[in-house]
Amino acid sequence: MTTTKRGKLQSLYTRLPGGAPVTSAQLTDMGISADLAVHYARSGWLKRLGRGVYCRPGEPLSLQPSLVVLQKQIPGLHVGGKTALDWYGVRHYVSQQAVLHLYGWVTARLPDWFVQHFPSEYHRKRLFDEAPEKMLGVGHFENRDGAPEVSTPERALLELLSEVGVRQPLQEAREIAEGTHSLRADVLTELLKRCTSVKTVRLCLRLGREFSLPWAGKFDETTLPKGSGRPWVSKSKDGLLVLKP
Repeated sequence: MTTTKRGKLQSLYTRLPGGAPVTSAQLTDMGISADLAVHYARSGWLKRLGRGVYCRPGEPLSLQPSLVVLQKQIPGLHVGGKTALDWYGVRHYVSQQAVLHLYGWVTARLPDWFVQHFPSEYHRKRLFDEAPEKMLGVGHFENRDGAPEVSTPERALLELLSEVGVRQPLQEAREIAEGTHSLRADVLTELLKRCTSVKTVRLCLRLGREFSLPWAGKFDETTLPKGSGRPWVSKSKDGLLVLKP
């Protein structure tokens, strides 16, 4: 290897943390061309994960920097629903191999290299009246610079409830919702006002009342989009779900 190539590789290793994937565009910004990246991969100095994505060899991938790479590729991508609640310590049980629940603004397919390392489900969901570049209740996990985008617990609960009757069993959702005592009523109120799913709004209100959760009595329900005066009815493998206004 020439001195110049070796120097660039040493610089890359200094700047690239172990377990963090790096894209061709990022490598270019570091002064490493696409051809040189291919050379490093063929020589075993970089590991090719997929098209235009590499990492340092011999080290397991880390989840959070991998998510950050995906979030630059898929508009609105964030950790949400059951996974976000689990990250905040709100859970019903600990799965032996938990599936990562990711949400985004557009129809997309998670790359194979990511799914192979982190079992995941991606759902295109537009649950709120919002824009992908300014999503409600989504921010860096624990407010850390460089951390992946994650739903707040309040948004995550509504994302979870929106899946009931589709992919999410009602009983598990009930048991998770029962542990949401610390949700902020003002944050949840603003999300409910902008929620586009009548089912989600009604189910949130019903579970809040059922478990006498602290935030449940702090809503002005007349300001929330509960739909018409008719019951909302849905049939799924869990049975019949009837939600009154």
